[in-house]
Amino acid sequence: MDNEYFVDSEFLSKAALEKKHRLETDPSSRTDHMAYAEGMERIPSDVMEKVMAEVRSYMPGAYTAADVAAALRHDRCTIEDLKALLSPAAAPFLEKMAERARDETGKHFGNTVYIFTPIYIANYCENYCIYCGFNCYNHIKRMKLDAEQIEHEMQVIADSGMEEVLILTGESRSQSSVEYIGEACGLAKMYFKNVGLEIYPVNSDEYRYLHGCGADYVTVFQETYDTDKYETLHLLGHKRVWPYRFEAQERALMGGMRGVGFSALLGLSDFRHDALATALHAYFLQRKYPSAEISLSCPRLRPIINNDKISPQGVGEKELCQILCAYRIFMPFAGITVSSRESAAFRNGIVKIAATKVSAGVSTGVGDHESKYEGKTEENTGDEQFEIDDGRSLKEMYDDISDEGLQPVLNDYIDVN
Repeated sequence: MDNEYFVDSEFLSKAALEKKHRLETDPSSRTDHMAYAEGMERIPSDVMEKVMAEVRSYMPGAYTAADVAAALRHDRCTIEDLKALLSPAAAPFLEKMAERARDETGKHFGNTVYIFTPIYIANYCENYCIYCGFNCYNHIKRMKLDAEQIEHEMQVIADSGMEEVLILTGESRSQSSVEYIGEACGLAKMYFKNVGLEIYPVNSDEYRYLHGCGADYVTVFQETYDTDKYETLHLLGHKRVWPYRFEAQERALMGGMRGVGFSALLGLSDFRHDALATALHAYFLQRKYPSAEISLSCPRLRPIINNDKISPQGVGEKELCQILCAYRIFMPFAGITVSSRESAAFRNGIVKIAATKVSAGVSTGVGDHESKYEGKTEENTGDEQFEIDDGRSLKEMYDDISDEGLQPVLNDYIDVN
């Protein structure tokens, strides 16, 4: 994409304004969101077909209290049980679901809670996703850290005691190439024991390259599994191609990544269908790749710069808790992450029930960890992707988890290379 569509100035160019208007008002001006673009790897896989067949047949209103009660009695949660636990009929059973989820979490994870932090190294993006602060038409301050700046940010984070970092970029190959991300992974391995990636989807050979550079796992937000709704939200860019994004986790595993994370952005479409699809996406891939480490998360929409009206549709904290408990009951071994999008009070509660991983010391801006951690003024930073709710530091998070009688864990991997 031409750089004229990166909004670094106060006003969009005339050409950009005209294209933006066409994309918003004329669906025929958009590319086919189900068609692979040039250079996108196609893989032989039936996972997408399996997931979408279950989602299409799911009718949440058809499940009854008896279905939910039966699901909670079963020692092993089936797909039909999961559908019942995600249905409206399960709302009165939330306390029982939480008890079951807490028991499953204790069996498989003990009383541990893992802590990590994200680091945004660039916020350039070539996609027009109408709900995202990084979208290419949003007027924000863009920035890309160079190697020296990346290492400085990582050193600041490491000095806080953090041992796991998640590297993020905007989705722009031209500004954040695979080689650039690989260099960041190599720097991260100098400071951290566990390195994750949340970047634009790439091909399996590129995931293999990034794994060789030091990346351990990959997280991809499908955003919504509703293909029709997806088309109206992602109007431009490679992210518009729904099936290529869906297959990202499998390509990452093919490329040697140790683990993969799954998520929908709850509130973009019907959250029950998206929650079901997310769980089944993880479930079918784990059956296909049994050695893979699988994790789930349930982020909700948050306000973004230049649009403070964005909020989750119909997904309150009770619904979010229901989803997280259903995930734990369905996939007892899966990690579950609850991000700083949620309040401190909610996260303090959910780690005692279903969540096993939380972020701390979070910034969704570029290049501002020093100002955030050490109180130094930093003008050369890039704007944030969205507003967070829980801004606790690592020390505050560590102490709060300990005060709840849980064991905070910064790392439990040993590098044998």
